Amino acid sequence: MASGAAAGGGTDFLGVSALAYLEGTAVSETRSLVAELCRQFYTLGWVSGTGGSITIKVYDESIPRPHQLIVMSPSGVQKERMAPEDMYVMSGDGTVLSAPSPKPYPNKAPKCSDCAPLFLKAYGMRNAGAVIHSHGMESCLVTMLHPFSKEFRITHMEMIKGIQGHGYYDELVVPIIENTAHERELTDSLSAAIAAYPKSTAVLVRNHGIYVWGDSWISAKTQAECYHYLFDAAIKLYQLGIDWTSPSHDHLTGCQVSTRITGLPNGNLANNLTRQCIVLDIEGTTTPISFVTDILFPYARDNVRKHLMLTYDDQETKDDIKLLHAQVQDDLEKGISGSVPIPSDDVGKEGVIDALVANVESMIRADRKVTALKQLQGHIWRTGFKNNELQGVVFEDVPEALRKWHADGIKVYIYSSGSREAQRLLFGNTSYGDLRKYLSGYFDTTTGNKRESQSYFEISFSVGVDEPSQILFLTDVYQEAVAARAAGVEAIISIRPGNAPLPENHGFRTITSFSEI
Repeated sequence: MASGAAAGGGTDFLGVSALAYLEGTAVSETRSLVAELCRQFYTLGWVSGTGGSITIKVYDESIPRPHQLIVMSPSGVQKERMAPEDMYVMSGDGTVLSAPSPKPYPNKAPKCSDCAPLFLKAYGMRNAGAVIHSHGMESCLVTMLHPFSKEFRITHMEMIKGIQGHGYYDELVVPIIENTAHERELTDSLSAAIAAYPKSTAVLVRNHGIYVWGDSWISAKTQAECYHYLFDAAIKLYQLGIDWTSPSHDHLTGCQVSTRITGLPNGNLANNLTRQCIVLDIEGTTTPISFVTDILFPYARDNVRKHLMLTYDDQETKDDIKLLHAQVQDDLEKGISGSVPIPSDDVGKEGVIDALVANVESMIRADRKVTALKQLQGHIWRTGFKNNELQGVVFEDVPEALRKWHADGIKVYIYSSGSREAQRLLFGNTSYGDLRKYLSGYFDTTTGNKRESQSYFEISFSVGVDEPSQILFLTDVYQEAVAARAAGVEAIISIRPGNAPLPENHGFRTITSFSEI
């Protein structure tokens, strides 16, 4: 057995002798598996030049996953030549229990992977069973296609089905964080990305590579293969001039449409604008405010307790509760009215749910635009749409406008305070059918506050336009239009029944129907 910090038999893991556990079949097989996968990934170009790493939890159904041992490949070694005894074995909290013995020159002294802090974040925040860090060329180059974008997006590709929680028609969104000189310095930005993108199973590091996790090593490996395929496809489509982010995969040059705008409030003409993208608000723009306030919000409020009771032990709901915990704690510190402390699990499931329901109801009454609420509402609404208790509502001019813009090669995106999932549900289940085929992507509060100009800069980076002015933003909210204009985005205000009145001399063009665009 390799040398280690816990080679003795005095330490127990939930009643299991440390020595017996470390020398057991499960750990031995996992060591061998990591070595085998490293050899395989080397042939794929994922771990060449000693880069990249793999870690797998030692499965034992009698031990909760957070307490299961971790096997991790070392740093700075030839990955294709590693043997089972070269692996580090760690406890669930990252304590090294077994380290490899030194090898003679020219081998370097053993060193735990520099990725270890990042792996532990994926384990802790996603309850993962395995994490893969690849330096595959595709995962590096794809972050350079739009060097300021904070996300990689792709849709309508078969291999998207291989990513957990996604189907062919879904848009796959992978966050991109900026590289640093030392891998461990990525820990905070990786944590922030994991928290901001609860549906993602990967994080890209610009000019570097990707971290992918899954419930098991098979899940992580399968998804890593699918991600690399999709990245390679995006790069090749880019070379062919084809837009991988559009459902119809139009030619990139085909999305530039010259549009003449007349009749602006200030009397000026904006001639020969090259409009590449249209970004739509939902409430009061594509959809009556009454649908949101009188149908969606009450449905979420009336079903929140039932939803939490039925799904309390599901990982998705656990993630929702974790986000709510963080939001409520912040609200309490700021003295937000209606916030109540959420007790620990010791009080029992019903006590925790009582506090969660109280906070959610207060947030709904105040129409809070916070990710924790919007994400939970989206999951509740998903059940409503699935059970045919809800149907998406859009104004009658919206479907035809979406069809026309799509036919003209203009990419259309949604930017709403509702979660991306809620957006897809609404447009995927309307009385006019599934309208998602006309949409190229979705933005929500993870992009930023809709009343802050930085959010519109982020969107312009993500959709890949040369200038923010190539984007048209349609909204019913004056403050959002102001923020978009400050970022250089063209903004038009939607006047619909039930919308709030606008300030006098607001200075924006207004429309009452999308047919006016």
